[in-house]
Amino acid sequence: MNNLQIEIDSGSGFCFGVTTAIKKAEEELAKGTKLYCLGDIVHNSMECERLQQMGLITITHDDLAQLHDAKVLLRAHGEPPETYELARRNNIEIIDATCPVVLQLQRRIKQQYEAGGSIVIFGKKGHAEVLGLVGQTHGEAIVIEKFDDVKQLDFTRDIFLYSQTTMSLDEFHRIIAYIQEHMTAGARFQSFDTICRQVANRMPNISQFAARHDLILFVCGRKSSNGRVLYNECLRMNPNTHLIEGPYEIDLQWLKDAQTIGICGATSTPKWLMEQCRDAILKQSVQL
Repeated sequence: MNNLQIEIDSGSGFCFGVTTAIKKAEEELAKGTKLYCLGDIVHNSMECERLQQMGLITITHDDLAQLHDAKVLLRAHGEPPETYELARRNNIEIIDATCPVVLQLQRRIKQQYEAGGSIVIFGKKGHAEVLGLVGQTHGEAIVIEKFDDVKQLDFTRDIFLYSQTTMSLDEFHRIIAYIQEHMTAGARFQSFDTICRQVANRMPNISQFAARHDLILFVCGRKSSNGRVLYNECLRMNPNTHLIEGPYEIDLQWLKDAQTIGICGATSTPKWLMEQCRDAILKQSVQL
């Protein structure tokens, strides 16, 4: 194992939106502010734990309803209008860390909803970002999670299709093609490519990365929507790919025949965690 080579993917790690949200949290906590965060700031338990140790208190929407005269951070995923209304009623100061890409998408969906037509969102039902998007339409938007769901749409109505920012670009294009083929004469269809390019561009990059190593360790919280998409792409390119949440999940057996190991992750995976996994392998490889 002396010749073992380990590469951490330079394209992996926090996206711009998550980096900004964490920076805002750290700045507030450094001032000694009592700061609440509505939901996990990022879908990574170890990063959440690090910020919790700095004083960040994670709360649910039910907790928010009981909270008054406090300071609450809204994470990058965004929130529906009701959250802002509740904050106003309860005299809660909002630190808004909604990703600018998500914020722009919320505005577009709200404008389109007010202009009329059927709003369809390609996204994960119940995902924080999707709840924020559906909230712009008073809960009337239709959410489709996968290609097969598109067959249930009413093609006699005008359809305006949007996407959660972290979905698969290929599947989005398949959905567009299907709708175009099935629209009734006289009904309008428009699609808006709202997939974040910082995320979408990771797909071809991570494919190349996965193909050039004997073993891939994909470090990611199991709640991450974006992580699931990228992990599946790694697995497609390299069957010797394992999803782990941290160094404690690394199995020594995986390393036995590997000369080169690639470590990569999702937009919710901190660089320090990938580095910890690398260090754990180097420590363990001495035993092999």
